[in-house]
Amino acid sequence: MSINPGIWQKALLSSEAMKNEFSVLIGGAAGEGTRMTGQLIGKILNHFGWRIFVYEDYQSLITGGHNFSIIRASKEIISAPKKEIDYLIALNQDTILKHKKDLKEDGLIIYNSDQIKKEKGIGIPALSITNQFSGKPIMKNSALFGALAKVLGIDWQAVEDLLKREFGEKAEINLKIARAGYEQSKTFQKIEKLHQPPLSLLTGNEAVALGALKAGLDVYLSYPMTPATPILHFLAGVRKDFKNVIVFQPENEIGVINIGLGSAYAGKRIMVGTSGGGFALMVEGLSLAAQSETPIVIVESQRPAPATGIPTYTAQGDLLFVLSAGHGDFKRFIVAPGDAEEAFYLTGLAMNIAWKYQMPAIVLLDKEISEDTFNFDEKIVDKIKIEEPIFWDKKGEYERYLDTKEGISLLAFPGEKGIVVKSTSYEHDEFGITTEEEEKIQKMQEKRLRKYENFKNEIETLEGIKVFGNKNSDKAIIVFGSNKGVGIEIGKELNLKVIQVLIFQPFPEEQVKSAISGVKKLISVETNATAQLAQVLRAHDVKVNDSILKYTGRPFFVEELKEKLIKKI
Repeated sequence: MSINPGIWQKALLSSEAMKNEFSVLIGGAAGEGTRMTGQLIGKILNHFGWRIFVYEDYQSLITGGHNFSIIRASKEIISAPKKEIDYLIALNQDTILKHKKDLKEDGLIIYNSDQIKKEKGIGIPALSITNQFSGKPIMKNSALFGALAKVLGIDWQAVEDLLKREFGEKAEINLKIARAGYEQSKTFQKIEKLHQPPLSLLTGNEAVALGALKAGLDVYLSYPMTPATPILHFLAGVRKDFKNVIVFQPENEIGVINIGLGSAYAGKRIMVGTSGGGFALMVEGLSLAAQSETPIVIVESQRPAPATGIPTYTAQGDLLFVLSAGHGDFKRFIVAPGDAEEAFYLTGLAMNIAWKYQMPAIVLLDKEISEDTFNFDEKIVDKIKIEEPIFWDKKGEYERYLDTKEGISLLAFPGEKGIVVKSTSYEHDEFGITTEEEEKIQKMQEKRLRKYENFKNEIETLEGIKVFGNKNSDKAIIVFGSNKGVGIEIGKELNLKVIQVLIFQPFPEEQVKSAISGVKKLISVETNATAQLAQVLRAHDVKVNDSILKYTGRPFFVEELKEKLIKKI
């Protein structure tokens, strides 16, 4: 072990500054397990009542390159990354080179001294310890995790309990390695056990999956495409608890959407997941869903584009695409959650809306919502229940596209005795028989539009936006998706009104206009290059004075957005 003398005196000086929040960055090469260790750090701090947000940054590589996680712990709910860090855990020299500049003056480095030259901080021979216990090289993370626990003054029993829960039968070697790291470290800052209960920790993708399950998901289909792929993995992993749910990976995204529509036609609640490139392949199927009035939920998690773009990073460049995708005149339900709780609720809502109105619904995520980790208050779970559609009453001859007052036809599924259930991509009459007669064409188009008007009236009663910060301020920022968290944090600090758009179609125009009443300067904050949110707002006669844009594939960090906003206001 190597400990730089004098750092313990600095620890006493820093204790006041770290009372309300602190952050840890762990970095290394792909394949070294930084993400798993970051999750362990978040979980053990969560156990002590701290509110947690974990930002994930990784390259599109199986091994090599540079991956890191930033774990923020705060007394209050947070959901945005900060550049400045209190503790830097370095598995390799590259991590020191890239992140030492972000370490606070009184921060501490915990490093793998087998691979890194002597640094200011605590050196743990992590690989040597791992080899001593015949562990796999990736287990050296456990030594550094143990060292961090000691640095934070966490009792060994809490570490042991966590590792046993997480690793089960594989815990024994990891416990020995972690204990060795723990014993070779020293307490730097004893963290406070807060008088508030721990909250669950979920990624946005996990919350989407759980929201769909709560709303009655029967089938999930996806072809792997970052950053939506973890939904597929998560649902496959919980099959033992949801034995009636089918989770399947078809050969491509065209297969995904078409099998999905076939499943819905057969009466199964279906969700499919992808990113922008996969959604592009699904667009013809989206139009088919609209014409055939087939309910389906599509999760579209954005990443930088066009084409393959940057597979493992973030963007908000698909907003206009999902609003207008498909040929012909039709509407869809589009929601954009800003954290895990909203991802759960809005996905469940999308499932119920899709089935009630027999239409496609889109859950628009971005990589940060999908893959970062948020606190999740389980009280929200009870807000979603399975809402049944209007089923055929089995009286008379069945008309799949019966023209009702509300525009919503009665549902029946193939296999029911004595009826024929049609579904078609052609324009059709009420029975589903192809037509080219102008009166029938107009009648069916007006039926679908009337259905949308009723749907729009219902959605106007829901929370289409949220308002945070100083609600009386004449300066406001407007955001969607993952910019919610950073917007709230900076809005509070700079005394701004913060408006978050949750529903994009039907657009909550009156709610937005009410929220901006009295606002003299409105700034959109977006992670895209063309201010797509501002374009949507202007299309609804909402004046946007300026935009702050970022299109590097990375999210806005708190310090960065603060600096840019100060210049604008």
